[in-house]
Amino acid sequence: MQTSETPFQSSQNTADSLQNTAFDYNNELKNNEVKQGFDPKDPPKQDLIDACVHCGFCLATCPSYRVIGKETDSPRGRIYLMDAINKGEASLDETTSQHFDTCLGCLACVSTCPSGVEYDKLIAATRPQVERNQPRTLGDRVFRSLIFNLFPYPARLRIILIVLWLYQVLGVQKLVRATGLLNRFLPRLGAMESILPQLSLKQVLSNDYPDIIPAQGEKRYRVGVILGCVQRFFFSPVNAATVRVLTANGCEVVVPKSQGCCAALPAHQGQEAQAQELARQMIDSFADSELDYIIINAAGCGHTLKEYAHILKDDPVYKEKAEAFVNKVRDVQEFLVEVGLTAELSPVTEENLTLVYQDACHLLHGQKISVQPRQLLKQIPNVTLKEPLDAALCCGSAGVYNMLQPEVADELGEQKVENLVNTGASLIASANPGCSLQIIKHLRLQGHEMGLMHPMELLDASIRGVKIGS
Repeated sequence: MQTSETPFQSSQNTADSLQNTAFDYNNELKNNEVKQGFDPKDPPKQDLIDACVHCGFCLATCPSYRVIGKETDSPRGRIYLMDAINKGEASLDETTSQHFDTCLGCLACVSTCPSGVEYDKLIAATRPQVERNQPRTLGDRVFRSLIFNLFPYPARLRIILIVLWLYQVLGVQKLVRATGLLNRFLPRLGAMESILPQLSLKQVLSNDYPDIIPAQGEKRYRVGVILGCVQRFFFSPVNAATVRVLTANGCEVVVPKSQGCCAALPAHQGQEAQAQELARQMIDSFADSELDYIIINAAGCGHTLKEYAHILKDDPVYKEKAEAFVNKVRDVQEFLVEVGLTAELSPVTEENLTLVYQDACHLLHGQKISVQPRQLLKQIPNVTLKEPLDAALCCGSAGVYNMLQPEVADELGEQKVENLVNTGASLIASANPGCSLQIIKHLRLQGHEMGLMHPMELLDASIRGVKIGS
């Protein structure tokens, strides 16, 4: 899909590209008498749109623009479309909405923009508009319905994972992947299957925790821990490691059994009502626990949890509850740096360990957390940290983007893995389950036997004196 056009083009060329986009859309729409604009419910705000000065700095950091190479698939181009729709110069239709769908929501443009354009708020307002007003094809509706009725519900996901465990142990997965038929005839389903990790029946069936887990030694804080959905089943050792690290550092841990999904997947895809329902459930789960902090170990989940006040801004009952909840939310790495480690750390390998840390977009750009994970990893004795080329570029996971837009996601995943491998590190540290699944997939496809662990797993091993890989 890569075109000869480069995102590092001159300012004049990018300006010409924008003018050509405007000209093409205006000509195309001249014959359309009826233009379907945004509906009155929270459209993208014109003052946020007007903040964009069309400088083009966002193009170099936008992953969808890098792969697709079209102005309309860049933040600047999408803002132009929002402006045109707001002003009745373009329609919210199949042509325009496809460019909003190609956005990964990685927020790299927000970090890059010299004018402080709040693109995150603009795309968050646009996506529900697309979902409400733009009919999708039958196949698209069915696939999206599968995603949004499965992944955000742990009880349903557990049942499906038992079936998928049988799919693996009976050898069906090897046959499906060897033939390549699924990718050829049902590419989206093939993309979903391709990120499926090796499942353990024990992890799927038994990953519950006591309601309260006492601190080791002197109690410093009382914290709640969010288990997540994908993290809970695909990476349950990460949750176990997180709880051990917290208790080892003086935290009493509360794990409400009533907690569900954080709402990240539906929120990122414009499923407004579902996101609000799940956010309310999460707030209620922790409401009476008398916590100092609420801890999350997944980057995408953490960003959404910190957005609850916005998600529930129009809810008179939950608005203040959401604000109070958000004030307590911390990414686990952010929290541990903030309060300081008290547990003694030991080497996790016999010799020096060379790590490369993978920046998850919703940590780096969404939560502005980049230094803290590196600070923690460097505290482990005999660890050397490498930095990859293009560290801020999205891996292509982006929630469910790698299932909805598999071609773009695969190109980004390939590039991400090449950059990580080229550091010469022996192990990848990744703090987001979606990123981890995407990276593991492309390590496998490229034939690299490189390990991947969550920073909490490394800290846990260091605290317990366990040598990794042994």
